[in-house]
Amino acid sequence: MNEEFQLAPIPPDAELGELLEAMEASAERTPESQYCVFRSGRERFCLPVLDVEEVLEWPLVTKLPLSPAYLLGIFNLRGAIVPLIDIALTEGRRAGLLPKHVVVASRRGDAHHEDLRLGIAADEVVGTFSVRNMEDLLEQAPENVPHCVGMLRHDDRLALVIDLRRLLEVYPGPGI
Repeated sequence: MNEEFQLAPIPPDAELGELLEAMEASAERTPESQYCVFRSGRERFCLPVLDVEEVLEWPLVTKLPLSPAYLLGIFNLRGAIVPLIDIALTEGRRAGLLPKHVVVASRRGDAHHEDLRLGIAADEVVGTFSVRNMEDLLEQAPENVPHCVGMLRHDDRLALVIDLRRLLEVYPGPGI
């Protein structure tokens, strides 16, 4: 558990000024964002944990005939069919070497769109990282990676921050 966050009882005889000071001190803390960092091919990527539904071991994948090269197939996730994409396609993954994990991302639909689940092939799941100061998030991403909106600095390394909306524009999945 986070050692900085502690609940302290409020004494019954506390003055209003003391209560207001305590509330202001807690309001000044910057919100913490968390990211799931994983490696796909030679590159590290990350997604906000709110976009990650779960991380799975490699499932049984059904290939789809005449599908684009980035679409590895589909798999069954508790009765739901989920498309599985490989975002490391441009790096040329070694033949016969399959990824070991799937990061299942989900995007909530609105009035015009349904909820969407998408599996992203991952060779390694590095872990989750918390970001408190905005210096760890760079707002620029390489131009040749259109599905990323920035970079996350963690453990003296960089991970490309994926935007699910852009990812679906670059790698459109099948309409299931």
